[in-house]
Formats: sequence, structure tokens, C-alpha cells
Amino acid sequence: MIRPCLILMLFFTVLTGVVYPVVVTVAAQTVFPDQANGSLIRDRGVIIGSQLIAQPAGDANWFQPRPSAVNWNAAASGASNLAPVAAPQREAWAESAKKLRASGVTGTLPADLVTASGSGLDPDLSPAGALAQVARIATARHLPEATVRALVERSVRPPQLGVLGAARVNVLELNRALTTLAGGGG
Repeated sequence: MIRPCLILMLFFTVLTGVVYPVVVTVAAQTVFPDQANGSLIRDRGVIIGSQLIAQPAGDANWFQPRPSAVNWNAAASGASNLAPVAAPQREAWAESAKKLRASGVTGTLPADLVTASGSGLDPDLSPAGALAQVARIATARHLPEATVRALVERSVRPPQLGVLGAARVNVLELNRALTTLAGGGG
């Protein structure tokens, strides 16, 4: 009885611990190599980020991503887990709004500019979140607002397959495109 059990355990250990991972890895690298390697974004051969993970953008010259409850640390992905009625949560929202106002964002603030995502690493903003920052970016980079607005509108990705999710703008890719506009420093 022990011998067949040991043989089956060894067989399934090799099958599920070696063969299956190798087959999945080879298939992913063959069919989806970019996604299998983290959807990395390179600039002149240097990795500057990922399409899948947000990162802080720095000063007023750049579009800002959503706030992060984990300071954009991919190793510590997660949310604050505070209820919307919790005082610390409301204080965090107020602080985010205060920072946006101080940086020059005016008008109604879209929710994604003041609230962190569930992972704290969401790389995308709603089109409204990106458009709310246009005036600040245009002023900081000495560009016409229409030029920056057109860049944002060109960067909007529709819902997947036309129905899954919502329209979105990848902040890192938008900031990379921003560097191609004439006249603005970074």
C-alpha cells in the first residue's frame, strides 16, 4: 500500500510541480511575452515602469495617479480597509483634495483623484480624472490647454471588448506622451 502511494505522490509532484509550470511558462512566453514579463515600459532600453502598476509622478509637471494607501509599493499591495464613514478615511480624502487644490487643480474633483484603489497600485485614471489636471499641466509646462486636453483625449482607452470596465487613461503612458509635446519641461 505504501509503495503505490509514494509512486503516485512522486508522479503528481513532478507533474504539478515541474511539468505544468514549465508548460504554462513556455506557453505564456510564446503567446503573450509582453504580459508574461510584467508589461514593462522601457525608454531607451531602461525599464521605467509597468503598464500594470502605478507609481508616483513627482511634481506639477506631470499627471498624478490615484492616491495609494501603500505608497505605490507593489510588495505591500492593499487598501486602507477603512469604511467611508471612518474619520481617518474622510481625513485622507480631504488631504488628497487639499494637495490637488494646492497643485492647481480646480473644478469638481473626480472620485479617483482623491480615493485610493483597492490595490493601491491602479495605473489608470478615469478620463475625467486626467482632464481635471489639464489646466495645471498646461500652466506648469507653458503649453496651450487645448494641446494637453487633446493629448489626454487621444490617450483614453475604451472599455475592453467595448463593454468590460470603463474608459481609462494609463497615467505612466500619458506622462510619457507628455514629454513629446513641444515647449514643456519635465
